[in-house]
Amino acid sequence: MRPYLLAGEWRGGATPLAVTDPFTGELIDEVPMCTWAEMDEALTAAGSSFERTRKQNAGERARILLDAAAGIKARREELITTIVREGGKPWKYAASEVDRAINTMTFAGEEAKRFTGELIRLDTGESGRLGVARRFPLGPVLGISPFNFPLNLVCHKVAPALGAGNPIIVKPAPATPISSMLLGEILVEAGVGDAMSVLLVPNEDTERAVGDPRVPVVTFTGSTPVGWHLKSLAPRARVTLELGGNAAAIVEPDADLAHAAARITMGGFYQGGQSCVSVQRVLVHEAIYDEFMGGLLTQVKGLVTGNPMDPSTDVGPLIDQKALDRIDAWVGEAVAGGARALTGAERDGNCYLPTVLVDVKPEMKVSCEEVFGPVITVQPYSAFEEAVAIADDSAFGLQAGLFTKDVEKIFYAHRELRVGGLIHNDVSAFRADQMPYGGVKASGVGKEGLRYAMEEMSELRLLVLSGLDL
Repeated sequence: MRPYLLAGEWRGGATPLAVTDPFTGELIDEVPMCTWAEMDEALTAAGSSFERTRKQNAGERARILLDAAAGIKARREELITTIVREGGKPWKYAASEVDRAINTMTFAGEEAKRFTGELIRLDTGESGRLGVARRFPLGPVLGISPFNFPLNLVCHKVAPALGAGNPIIVKPAPATPISSMLLGEILVEAGVGDAMSVLLVPNEDTERAVGDPRVPVVTFTGSTPVGWHLKSLAPRARVTLELGGNAAAIVEPDADLAHAAARITMGGFYQGGQSCVSVQRVLVHEAIYDEFMGGLLTQVKGLVTGNPMDPSTDVGPLIDQKALDRIDAWVGEAVAGGARALTGAERDGNCYLPTVLVDVKPEMKVSCEEVFGPVITVQPYSAFEEAVAIADDSAFGLQAGLFTKDVEKIFYAHRELRVGGLIHNDVSAFRADQMPYGGVKASGVGKEGLRYAMEEMSELRLLVLSGLDL
């Protein structure tokens, strides 16, 4: 059984939890399931560590993160294999995740060097006053990560926390904890010291930690109901929630249809659609609907489903049987209610074949809820304003895609679509790790994106200097 990391120290002795390969069902390894006793100790240790990290200079914070980036690069193949095996993510996307994790740590290291505030002229009413606005770390961060990006989304919590001068306790997903433990090894080697813990604990202990007054910052990525529940437990903490979505993509008549079909295919089905920004609802102008559908179906039917260790595989398994059963049931309900499946809509072992549904009603779960699987719906529209209204008619608001060359329509959509990010000429699944990222409505609150996350994990304090000859 692997050890757990508590304040920079590797320990053993907790209850073992099996980690299995979602494609084969084979046991990969066992990891420790800790208790409140270990979490309580980690919280106390993080508070002590904060007295050191808050005074750490920018160069040391940056060095740790940049050394960690180099450590990830040195163990790239090991990390790719781990992500494939514990999460069922196809090799090509696991490789992309590791490369993104290197970038995430590198960007954070560079941001740590220049993370500061601003000078403000305050001599508008009387002479001799200058404001100095500086950012200060808030304290221990509790980072709760999901299964679908078991390395890079952990980096998106660890890197800004350390970059801003905060210690962090990582609570990984129980389905995919090994990647975060390997990241812990890399950061210990980089010199993180007592500023990092990686602990798996039961849900009730996670909830207890979220509400603990020793935790001023909580950053959570996961399901919508769980996220909002956790936020309710911490009314005084700074809470960032990156939650679910049912993202739309709009395709206008002036779009490059081949490009749109290729990107929507990727965005809807990469890693089995198990991404909060995967494409779920596709809106296509009626004038190009038939032509676009021909290209889309050719692309989707060409996807390779199966063994995620095979570099040619596009769509791997669902994370577990429960997810597979749910998606199959939702598609079945839609078809029974009048929707038509143009391809897919069936299981293939632990995988679900890429599915394209049409004639879907707005109230169907595959439309109004988050499928989190390899399923997209497609519908025609007649006017651009109608498409934007349909796309916005959702409880979620994470990201959306828009394929058009019309600048007026681009800015109209940016104004009228209440989403955290609108991606022009591409799909909602696009994310550059340095960009501000986060949803609105039920999709969450706060921003990730390194510098933006560092701001979430810090507070602005003002110093007013008086009697100066400016």
